[in-house]
Order: sequence, then C-alpha cells, then structure tokens
Amino acid sequence: MATRGGAAAGRPYELVVFGASGFTGHFVAEEVARVAAGAELRGSLRWAVAGRSRDKLQGVLDRAAERLGKPELKSEVGIIPCDVSDPSSLADMAKQAAVVLNCVGPYRFFGEPVVKACVENGTSCVDISGEPQFLEGMYLKYNDKAAEKGVYVVGSSGFDSIPADMGVLYTRDNLKGTLTAVESFLTVKSGPEGYSIHDGTWKSAIHGLADQDNLRKLRKQIGYKPLPVIGAKLKRRGLVFYSQEFKEYSIPFMGSDVSVVKRTQRYLHTDLQETPVQYAAYATVGGIASVIKLMFAGLLFFLLVKFSFGRNLLAKYPELFSWGRFTKKGPTQKQIDGSSFTMTFFGEGYCEGQDPQQGKPNVKICTQVKGPDAGYVATATAMVQAGVALLKDASSLPKQGGVYTPGAAFSKTKLIDRLNKHGIEFSVISKSEA
Repeated sequence: MATRGGAAAGRPYELVVFGASGFTGHFVAEEVARVAAGAELRGSLRWAVAGRSRDKLQGVLDRAAERLGKPELKSEVGIIPCDVSDPSSLADMAKQAAVVLNCVGPYRFFGEPVVKACVENGTSCVDISGEPQFLEGMYLKYNDKAAEKGVYVVGSSGFDSIPADMGVLYTRDNLKGTLTAVESFLTVKSGPEGYSIHDGTWKSAIHGLADQDNLRKLRKQIGYKPLPVIGAKLKRRGLVFYSQEFKEYSIPFMGSDVSVVKRTQRYLHTDLQETPVQYAAYATVGGIASVIKLMFAGLLFFLLVKFSFGRNLLAKYPELFSWGRFTKKGPTQKQIDGSSFTMTFFGEGYCEGQDPQQGKPNVKICTQVKGPDAGYVATATAMVQAGVALLKDASSLPKQGGVYTPGAAFSKTKLIDRLNKHGIEFSVISKSEA
C-alpha cells in the first residue's frame, strides 16, 4: 500500500480546485485562498484551480484577489486546463495534485471520471455530492482500488453531509456514557432579501428521485448487512408533524444525511467495533401556510419526476415548480450574506456502566452545529477543511485508503476543531441524567 501523504511531496500542488469557475467552485477557490493565508498554513499551501476555460479561471482568481485584498493570488496560484470529458486531461490534473477538491456536478453525470483519474494516479479527492447513488456507487467500484493505492476518496463533504455526520460524532463524544439514538432538526434562516438556490442542486434532486429503483439495486449489490439496533428503538416521526421543541411544523429531511450517517455508523461498528447510533433527520418548515405550499410543490414534483417529459419540464422551469426557491442564477451575494443554518441534535443513551441492551435510555444531550449560508459558504468551508484534514492530519486518518464518508475518514482528526475556527460552530446546549 502507498504511504499516507507520501504522494504529496513530489507534486507541484497540494490542493487543486476542479470546476473553480462553476457557481459553487468559485466560493471554494475563494475559501482556499482565505485558508492558505490563515494562521495554520501561513502562505505555505501550494494550490491551483482547474477547469475548461483559462480565462474564466483567471477571472475567479482576479475576483478572489479583489475580495480578499490579495493581488498576489493572480500570479501565485496555478491554472490547470482540464475538461471532465477528456480523461487524459483529468489524469494530467490528478498527477499534479495531492488532493483534488471536485466541484463539478451533478456528480451522477460528471463525478466518476474524476474519481477514476484520482484513484489511478494516487491522488486523494473530496466532493460535495448529496447524491447517495453516486456516493455508494463509487464505494462499490473504487473502494478496493483506493485502498490499494493508499488514497482517500471522501464524498458528501459539503453542507451535505458534514454538519450531520460530524454532528452525530460530536454528540457521541460529549455524552458521558453510550449514545444510542439521535434526531437532528435543521433550521435555515434567510435575511430580508430572501433566498434562492442554484438549479444545479434542483437537477441533482430530479435525477436522484427518478432513479430510486437503481439505488435499491446498487445497495443489494453492495450487500450491506443490517446494523444492530442498540438501546431503545428510535421512533420515526410522521411525514409532517408539529415539533414541540421548535414550536413549528417539521418534515423528514430529504437530503443525503441519513444515508451518509448510516454508512459512517456501519464503518465505525464493523471496522472499529463502536456502538452504532440510530439516526433520523428532520427540517423545520414553519407555520401551516408553509406546510400547504410545500406539500403542493412536493406532490407535483413526485408526479412529474416519474416521466421524462415531466423531468424536462421540472429542469426547464425550476422557479415555477419550486415557488421561486431554485433559480438558474442562484442566490445574490446579499442573499448569501443574510442566510444561516442551525442543526440541533437531540441524543439519548445510557450512562457509564449501564448495559445499553437493558432498560430505557437514562441520559440525554442536546448539541448544535451553527454556520453561515448552508448552500455555498458553509459548503465551501466544510469542503476546504476536509481537504486540509487530508493533508495535515494524515496520521489520524483510517489506516487504509478507500472510499469513505466524512465521519469514517475524519472521526479521529481535528476536523471539528478546524470547522469551529472557520465559522461552523459545534456546541453542547444541555446534558441531563434521568
């Protein structure tokens, strides 16, 4: 097996942001520039941007230089011409990097060639996919090859699903005893300007929901063994319910968080013999008017997504079918600046010395992960810190390379400390013993 972090030494760049001129990519490139100048790296990071258009990439660096007051970015950061449809250009990029931050989605269409190029060329890579089918498909196809090469392929390292996955681990680590079940509630706030999401995310959702059958087949192929239920079984809430904790209506969270957390817990249980934690994710949606609006839009979405003409309609008119939530332009800078998220975790478990297989849970804990705009700012922060953890915390990564979830890759690293220093804050709200 290749030595961890060994590949980085002889390569021109430690980090390469691929797709840096895309909507999310330019936030990631700007965040790398900010972190590179920070206390830990102090200007020592060798990094580059990669993508199809040299002019657009130069534009991204010019904008970051202006926004951060760092004119040197224009000349100090490398530019690598690279096209996702050209395997030799991807291989060329991978050979120059220790870690690739891949921002080119939807990943179900464009993700695999990047993973393949990275694994074959001994390069670790990080993506921000919230698409379980892509994430688990890459595990099936590349886990063994990545292990052989000693590289780490870490998916879902944006807002999907670092706050949830690391939040569950943070909750576990702060409970005195054994954590057996957690529910998380996501609340997203927007400022006076409102908020919209770039339609790339909308397209991923369309294709993901249309392809549920193939996800089931894929999981059968992987052959996951059921995780044992330790402690009292976590009761599932309804499709819409009134949350007493938040005094507003809530729904199950539709993102990839549950599937990612489950994969982390399976890894921690099978490989590290840790107690698996049951998990359910919800999102608060507000009052009854919001619920009605959401149910109407949701019903229409589920009906249309089943047919190809319906999918084309949804893709063509995102604003119409999402009540203006998704747009082809994405949010304005003012909308981004006014937005924030809070994820609250309610955990229960058994105090030290008590067998979790006996009796009812007797300890509770409430924790929180808070951060700026979830879609772009928190996503860029999470992705960049995942990349930094791969570079700087190499000795704390799993012993073997492979395709990992964030929690599996980073449970023993300083990722949570790094996130805390960069605006994604983890805290304990309360603990109680029955």
